[in-house]
Amino acid sequence: MRIKITATTQPPREQISTLLKPKASALPARSTLVLASFVQGMASHLLRPLLCFTVVVVVTAAAGSVDFRAELNHPYASSSLSSEEFIGHAATASKARAARINARLARAALGRGGLSSADASITPLGDQSHTLTVGIGTPPQPRTLIVDTGSDLIWTQCALFGRRTARQREPLYDPRRSSSFAFLPCSSTLCQEGQFSDKNCTRNRCLYDDVYGSAEAGGVLASEAFTFGARSKVSLPLGFGCGALLAGTLVGASGLMGLSPGTMSLVSQLSVPRFSYCLTPFAESKTSPMMFGAMANLEKYKTTGPIQTTSILRNPAMETAYYYVPLVGLSLGTKKLRVPAASLEIKPDGTGGTIVDSGSTLAYLPEKVFKVVKKAVLETVRLPVVNGTMGEYELCFVLPSGGAMSAVRTPPLVLHFDGGAAMTLPRDNYFQEPRAGMMCLAVGSAPDDFGVSIIGNVLQQNMHVLFDVRNQKFSFAPTQCADI
Repeated sequence: MRIKITATTQPPREQISTLLKPKASALPARSTLVLASFVQGMASHLLRPLLCFTVVVVVTAAAGSVDFRAELNHPYASSSLSSEEFIGHAATASKARAARINARLARAALGRGGLSSADASITPLGDQSHTLTVGIGTPPQPRTLIVDTGSDLIWTQCALFGRRTARQREPLYDPRRSSSFAFLPCSSTLCQEGQFSDKNCTRNRCLYDDVYGSAEAGGVLASEAFTFGARSKVSLPLGFGCGALLAGTLVGASGLMGLSPGTMSLVSQLSVPRFSYCLTPFAESKTSPMMFGAMANLEKYKTTGPIQTTSILRNPAMETAYYYVPLVGLSLGTKKLRVPAASLEIKPDGTGGTIVDSGSTLAYLPEKVFKVVKKAVLETVRLPVVNGTMGEYELCFVLPSGGAMSAVRTPPLVLHFDGGAAMTLPRDNYFQEPRAGMMCLAVGSAPDDFGVSIIGNVLQQNMHVLFDVRNQKFSFAPTQCADI
């Protein structure tokens, strides 16, 4: 690992307010509000004698890769909600996230730029996502970040923004308690190449505003030491957002850890060659293992089925924060479903296609494909059908009186990928029990004309999935995730 550190001396006291004061007319409205708190908080921080550092991290093959294992916390590990309640919350958040992803891709395809918060409903950001506890700063301040393969920015709520921050269970990260905190200048790669809903660079401070499917966050880009690892610790310098959640709630988290192919993600900043995770069943609230670098190797761990591999695709029309895979068909049991192949492909304008998303609980298919799957399920499951929709679920069955979903036999749902790889999913990977006596299909529909297919967390349960970023390959193997 090669780390370049440039130190600059502290500016004179009389220059501090001038250095931090933004030109209000040049800032996004939300960023102007947030920066007001930021200026007040940072004034006292900058008055202390210290050095400011610009940290650039380059991880090379010669120096070795970043190798560590971490444990992902279940979205509702510390929640008082019942399993039925948190399954319902997660379904609602999934729908909001899917709408956000589709709207963002559609707007980009039309050349209309970013997405404002008015274009996406706001729900709790942590209502469906696994989290990772990391140490931020020197000495490390333990904080919980949502792990998201569909986002690139790493950010946490920051004490410098005071009352502008959303409520969270943990104390706010405080850069004034860290000897390794530093702002990133406007010339930094993250500021220059980072994709935000809104961005402004003033007085050599890079301010941002980002909208998610379920929340909105703003802040200032900085660099800091992050400490990872469940069994052995590794501390790495990373660029991140020090800011505040402007809309939405974080539930049990303090921020977000982006793992997408985007410029600002942990994967890109550290040139991580590959990473993997294995999600334990959603209803069990157990931790899930996540591996980086050399530890992300499916052959090292016991699997309950063959390791299969397909490609990771690039969106040909636009830079996105998603991992696309070539889904080409589906089967229910031994019956190959007649789905329109064109509905699963990435369209020339960049919409459509299929992504693997750790931030979605439910799966989504274009409406034409969903209707074929729904028809096949109706022909197979011999139970009374619930009239209409049930919450965010589009197909539900009434279980026998006093019975549970575990007693219902269903054929596996199979996802077929280009090259012959096939992900075989048992009942619990495509059905959920959102309330007693009800069994619902954990797959929803997306718009036919521009909707993206989403492989969500339920489909990925007890499936060890590996993202070989360097070689652009996606591998998977059925695994008892709690045992590795």
